[in-house]
Amino acid sequence: MFAVPSIVYIAHLKNLLDAPNNRSVHVSLTPRLGGVAVLAGFFSALTIFAPLANGVQQLLAGCILLFFVGLKDDLVTISVAKKFLGQLLATGVVMLMADVRITSLQGIFGIGTLPIGLSYGFTFVVIVGITNAINLIDGLDGLAGTIVLIISGTLGYYFYQYGGSTYSNYAFVAACLMGGTLGFLRYNFHKASIFMGDTGSLVCGFILSILAIQFIEMGNAAGLPSLSASPAIALGILFVPLFDTSRVFLLRMLAGKSPFAPDKNHVHHRVLALGLSQINTVLLLGLLNVLVIVFVIKFSYLGNLALIGGLLALGLALSTLLGISQEWKERQQIVAA
Repeated sequence: MFAVPSIVYIAHLKNLLDAPNNRSVHVSLTPRLGGVAVLAGFFSALTIFAPLANGVQQLLAGCILLFFVGLKDDLVTISVAKKFLGQLLATGVVMLMADVRITSLQGIFGIGTLPIGLSYGFTFVVIVGITNAINLIDGLDGLAGTIVLIISGTLGYYFYQYGGSTYSNYAFVAACLMGGTLGFLRYNFHKASIFMGDTGSLVCGFILSILAIQFIEMGNAAGLPSLSASPAIALGILFVPLFDTSRVFLLRMLAGKSPFAPDKNHVHHRVLALGLSQINTVLLLGLLNVLVIVFVIKFSYLGNLALIGGLLALGLALSTLLGISQEWKERQQIVAA
């Protein structure tokens, strides 16, 4: 909270500003180095108060790697390949040095314990997928921060409640991420004086991916009924960013484009196009994520397959609804013209 005004001042002084373009929602030059403040709050609190065992030390090392990747992208813009290389290095640190990985799918599609090669490969896809999902949802004032707050708060509660000696230190990770995000959101809600930028979204996404993996592993180890469907619960907790990323990637590929080609087809763009304000769009998507979290927790006894089927059905219904509303809006514009 104290760091952001200084960052805003320096960004304006040195002209380190994000200029509006055809994909932007903002209309004025705005600093995009808010991730520096988020990471400063997160790092200082975590290193002072938290036990750094069970992969947390390696998580911090991965955050540092991604911080510099994101910082360079925010300052001069780098290619997707260089971003991917940075994510590969950060993921390698936590997987190979701390053995943070998904070891079992809890019987989903009959798959129990994963062979070690498949375990590493699947974990890499999960980390990169969640990291980029948070990066892609960062398109409105306060949206990424709100989603990060909801996800980290939910996972943090589970680690605090059920973590025991092995996983309870991840409650510190979640709490410190919430603190850093709250301090940043003070300046990021509409009309934002600073953006999170890739510096923040990549690091926040990386932290959430490790929290999600450790949550799934805690479910494998705990043997508690409330965690018996931890993979599906994790998908529900991460619903909004994963739904948005899956939807835009699929639409781009169906249109014959690269899945990484930027456009204005994200769920927040579509909701905005219906006439909602930025604040209402953020609140609506935040509420949607909370409702999905309540759903997967309430019906966790149904098991992984039933919950995943429900989430897929919800995603398909929402995507269809967005498509219908887009067509209706376009017809309204034609009639008005």
